[in-house]
Amino acid sequence: MIKAGVIGATGYAGQELVRILYNHPEVEIKVLSSKNHNNQVYESIYKNFNKICELKCEENELEALSNQLDIIFLSLPHGVTSKLLTDTILKNVKVVDLSADYRLKSEELYEYWYKIKHDNKDLLNQAIYGLSEWKKKEISKSRLIANPGCYPTCALLSLLPLIKEGILEEDNIIIDAKSGVSGAGRSLNLTTHFSECNESVKAYNVTSHRHTPEIEQELSEINGNEISVTFTPHLVPMNRGILCTSYGNLKNSNSYDEIKQIYEKYYQNELFIRLAKKGVFPETKWVKGSNYCDIGFTLNKSASKIIVIGAIDNLVKGAAGQAVQNMNLMFNLEENMGLKSVPMFPV
Repeated sequence: MIKAGVIGATGYAGQELVRILYNHPEVEIKVLSSKNHNNQVYESIYKNFNKICELKCEENELEALSNQLDIIFLSLPHGVTSKLLTDTILKNVKVVDLSADYRLKSEELYEYWYKIKHDNKDLLNQAIYGLSEWKKKEISKSRLIANPGCYPTCALLSLLPLIKEGILEEDNIIIDAKSGVSGAGRSLNLTTHFSECNESVKAYNVTSHRHTPEIEQELSEINGNEISVTFTPHLVPMNRGILCTSYGNLKNSNSYDEIKQIYEKYYQNELFIRLAKKGVFPETKWVKGSNYCDIGFTLNKSASKIIVIGAIDNLVKGAAGQAVQNMNLMFNLEENMGLKSVPMFPV
């Protein structure tokens, strides 16, 4: 059995990790840690774990834990992981980091967008960006995975086949994305109070969302040229889910079937990518509680523009589920082990 620890276990992504790992046949959770709920039994914090998880949340030194565990999931605020993680720890234990601290390869870019100092730039070159479907080999050999952000996961999975094949104009990609309020985390925030966000949809962090450079970095790496995108996120009054609608100009007038073949080339054997039939467009309710990413697309009448729609559960495929998928790759397990849950409906 793989001995696992979840640091930051009481946030929404941390809770989702615990839920998934409890159903994983090859994992035993040994340690749960939470700064805000130290010395509390987990089931007293999340009542859905009543009679399931009686572990107590304890504050632990990461270096000490690295000698006891096989894998540590770090579900901590941005800027914390880079202070805690060391080469010594990584020699002892594998790590999946759910924060943004190792997603961006440029220290300067990270500090510009996140407005905090990066405290361990030496590990930036060791970390592998954990977009599971596109980095399998690298993930399987790595000891440090930078788990992707929720918006980038949905946007990148939607766009990368088109970018890889070079059929999109690189300078005119628009991503219109909408997320449920759990994407803001569990901490108290006026903008996510019921009366503030219910019966309303709003754009936020327009031109300044911190996931923008992450999306651009990965698109540029696959394309070989610098790509910039227009990315606008929106808050929708629902608990879970992300819907990304991406717009691009095609370099040539490709047919629907030609583009369908491109998506099938990259995704027909992927366990968690579901391609919609022609005229069917993904909805967030079809993926809730699952690790699936649903993708559909259409062309305009002149076939010069493409609209791609992707849907994921932000807490599963956009966070904890992809983290476990990456763990499976790191330990040479079946990629979908512990992640075979059918999406919940209705929710």
